[in-house]
Amino acid sequence: MTVPGFGSPIVRAPANGTRTIVHLTAEYSPYARTGGLAEAVKGLAEFQVKGGADVVVFVPLYRTVRDHAPDLAPLGRPIQVELGYRGEEVRFFREVHPKKGPKVVFVDIPSAFARGGLYGEGGKDYTDNARRFALFSRAVLDAIPRLIAGPVLVHAHDWHTSLALLYMRSYAELQQRYADTPTVLSVHNAGYQGHFSASLLNDCGIPREVYNFRHAEWYGRINFLKCGLTFADMVVTVSPTHAQELRTPGGGFGLQEVFQMLGNRFTGITNGIDQSAWDPSTDDQITANYSVADPSNKARCKAALQRSFGLPQRKRTPLFGFTGRIVSQKGLDLLLNSHEVWNLDAQFVFLGAGEARYEQALLQLARARPRHVGVQLDFTDRMEHRLMAGADIFLMPSQYEPCGLTQLRAQRYGALPVGRRVGGIADTIDDDASGFLFDEFQPAALDRGISRALARFHDPAAWLPRMKTAMLRDFGWERSAERYADVYRRAMDIAHRRG
Repeated sequence: MTVPGFGSPIVRAPANGTRTIVHLTAEYSPYARTGGLAEAVKGLAEFQVKGGADVVVFVPLYRTVRDHAPDLAPLGRPIQVELGYRGEEVRFFREVHPKKGPKVVFVDIPSAFARGGLYGEGGKDYTDNARRFALFSRAVLDAIPRLIAGPVLVHAHDWHTSLALLYMRSYAELQQRYADTPTVLSVHNAGYQGHFSASLLNDCGIPREVYNFRHAEWYGRINFLKCGLTFADMVVTVSPTHAQELRTPGGGFGLQEVFQMLGNRFTGITNGIDQSAWDPSTDDQITANYSVADPSNKARCKAALQRSFGLPQRKRTPLFGFTGRIVSQKGLDLLLNSHEVWNLDAQFVFLGAGEARYEQALLQLARARPRHVGVQLDFTDRMEHRLMAGADIFLMPSQYEPCGLTQLRAQRYGALPVGRRVGGIADTIDDDASGFLFDEFQPAALDRGISRALARFHDPAAWLPRMKTAMLRDFGWERSAERYADVYRRAMDIAHRRG
């Protein structure tokens, strides 16, 4: 089968009648990444390919893509995508020498994505983000039948791609084309929903008949995430505890009633990590390899981390690590107001970038305690590996945490987390076994968690068994396989009844 003007599809119709899994995402590692979304989608997609599925991932062609994939080839001729009262020329690209795994298609809309940032620059969002991601979502729906032969399952991720699900059920030609297509929406971070002025309805191609309290409207504004939630066949968030939190007034970010309304069409499945990439026994990015059987080289990694941050190389001084976005969600207010962080005879290293006020506060803390605190604001993957390997204790005092990946990596490297008992942190840390949990979002509660960790750290007979327990934790995608398969089966049942 060929598509006029497009040549052969990149995925042929499976002989066994299975569906190609199609992921729509604003981020995909390593091409475009600001946080856990890029790695979570990649991890799931790669696991699905290893399980025998055909998988295609659509991601915008940002400038950053060519940093990792300089050799791209077009897939057929450009197409004209109509959205609202304006049309845009859209092209589709693939790597000339694609790696094994999911087939990644880059959606090229230069007016929307040929920019310095993914969502904004200089700490400010782009003013046209609504249309940028609306265009991306609409373009993918036109590309799917051109590039993929046979039936598909559409899996959208977060607010950026939620409108695709609305378009599939609201546009007559798309309703017919995708009538029996099952859809799944993953909510990686419900704190970001895509709120925009109702004046952008036409610009985003949102029919006015769906701008109501049941579908697209939210307190007088368009809510992209709500659009996806109300039109998806199944909805997944990234940990069971967070699924419960999203149904509550305190944890639902204003959408708790929508999550409640979904009933058994909404569930939580904990993310995994690539355990071959995050393995201290084989990691080539750290100073020395070590394992559960022989963790002695972790001391060399600690000394190297201390040197990197200009801290004294003190073997028995506890070394705390933090890596992530420097934003309020990650608990920076607790850290900066912690009595222990400011006064403890311990060392703290911070890696990441984010809000300027927190970055400056951390730099001030480092100036005030130069022998105890190190800060690096330019994040690198290599330094994250080295931080995990060198730290004794990992700090994760999040205000909320849908899943979190860093606490999974930290445990694999024997850096026991001190984390707040929310979302995926609660689901993945065994208190006083592989880490230490606290409840209240208060500096004093964090300090109590730190004190509990230090009590164990200063007793090697208590610390070593806990460190080994953490390193033996299994955080691979395999543990979530059956649950995702069940979600897909249920989405297909819903689509079959609809079709």
